[in-house]
Amino acid sequence: MGQEKITAKDIIALKNKRKITMLTAYDYPLASLIDRAGIDMILVGDSLANVVLGLDSTTKVGMSEMLHHAKAVTRAVRHALVIGDMPYESYQVNPHESVKNAKRFIDEAYCDCIKLEWFDRCLEVSEEIISAGIAVIGHIGLTPQTADKSGGFKVQGKDAEAAQKLIEQASLLERLGCFSIVLECVPDKIAKLITQKLTIPTIGIGAGVHCDGQVLVTYDLLGLFERFTPKFVKKYINLSPLILKAVEEYKNEVLQEKFPEPKHSFTIKEEELAKLKMEPLPG
Repeated sequence: MGQEKITAKDIIALKNKRKITMLTAYDYPLASLIDRAGIDMILVGDSLANVVLGLDSTTKVGMSEMLHHAKAVTRAVRHALVIGDMPYESYQVNPHESVKNAKRFIDEAYCDCIKLEWFDRCLEVSEEIISAGIAVIGHIGLTPQTADKSGGFKVQGKDAEAAQKLIEQASLLERLGCFSIVLECVPDKIAKLITQKLTIPTIGIGAGVHCDGQVLVTYDLLGLFERFTPKFVKKYINLSPLILKAVEEYKNEVLQEKFPEPKHSFTIKEEELAKLKMEPLPG
């Protein structure tokens, strides 16, 4: 795909050719770095709620916040496919608003497509959005927006009945026209079965190596989110202590008047300084 802008068709074409890479981004500088690294897809995830805004649930982030951050990401990205993650309120609270909200990700934030999690009316909403000409990525397994209804934040599809439901959900989403499906916290052998069954790519997060691609929350990968670390996360670097050390060093140098040094300061010629008419200090 070289340096061209990646499309949904490109992602589909990668199935059975090579693994697909996806990461999250919520701001311009990080999105720019991820794009320069050659990541295929960048998800402006509703994990924004937890890792950036400090909220305790992804259901608490809305369209205004998601669009704000999506705009920052798309300003930075030149090559990756940018995915707007539909927040809970945008399609589950009022499904009739789903197409309008999906269009806002495309028309206002310049995302390339949207992602939505499985819920009771998922098929209806997905079909309406796809019919409106918007590319959709599905999301099954652990769906954080409705985790309270599926037994909490735990692996899904661990018994035959639950696994069969996941296989059926994936097939239905493919039939509707989704171009890819995220599998979250699914046993690796079930993820493998789904991946083999579908003609569209699967993107795993806590779903084993057999998926067509992988996604992680970038703040987890970089060690920037310290509240908790899921089992499926690999920290490729732990930036938190490095940043803390740098900030503490800055604080100490300011207190000790070691910063700024002359090389960080600007000067004025002495003869210009002498021309100033300074009033004497009172007292």
